[in-house]
Amino acid sequence: MKRKIVHIDREKCNGCGKCVHACHEGAIQMVDGKAELVSDIYCDGLGDCLSGCPVDAITIEEREAADFDPAAVAQRQRQAASASAPSAPAPAGGCPGSRAFAFAAGGGGGGCPGSRAFAFRTAAAAGAAPAAGPAAAAAASALTQWPVQLRLVPVQAPWWEGADLLLAADCVAIAVPGFHDRLLKGRKVAVLCPKLDATEGYVEKLAAILAGNAIRSLTVARMHVPCCGGIVRLAEEAVQRSGKAIPMAVEVFDHTGAPQG
Repeated sequence: MKRKIVHIDREKCNGCGKCVHACHEGAIQMVDGKAELVSDIYCDGLGDCLSGCPVDAITIEEREAADFDPAAVAQRQRQAASASAPSAPAPAGGCPGSRAFAFAAGGGGGGCPGSRAFAFRTAAAAGAAPAAGPAAAAAASALTQWPVQLRLVPVQAPWWEGADLLLAADCVAIAVPGFHDRLLKGRKVAVLCPKLDATEGYVEKLAAILAGNAIRSLTVARMHVPCCGGIVRLAEEAVQRSGKAIPMAVEVFDHTGAPQG
């Protein structure tokens, strides 16, 4: 049947990802750095995403398309919410996903540390004197929690209380010299890539963290490329949805790690 449905011009699309967050049905996702309609059945043709596009790459057209399927949309949204939620603890001895606990540095015993959530104190955080020598000082880590990827961090964890949160694009830690001392020190962190990640559920996940914990401030660190702008819009929407007046700052860096603007 013919009906109205969105059309995305890939040539015009700058990869900002704003339309992904504007689409309430989750019909749009980023593919190879460009916005793309996932399936006709997820698009209601109402065009909420149009106002979210800064380069007018989205239009409404009338063409042969499958019927809009609200049940399929609901299922997709449930899957996205499930994927972004913390994992339930696994039986003892297995990989307990996002189970949160605290331990002294060097402890932790069994389980899979790749996805298990925990807090810890570095020597710097504990107030210990740094190791001697410039190489040792440069290697000092300011990370005090795990995991760090936004999809994996738990919504509720003791370390969020009273925390200053750093939301960083993946590339920032690689590009910015002294990332730990300059940006991470004294903060908790969540990282993501607004260009390559499947970001469905990210706004909701971050909003839940902000709403359910006493986060003092939010710093967003991004690269000076168009596709990285999506992390700022994601953060702004999450703060708005949280219902809290959380101070937010944005730090922008070029590929050499130099601050921009």
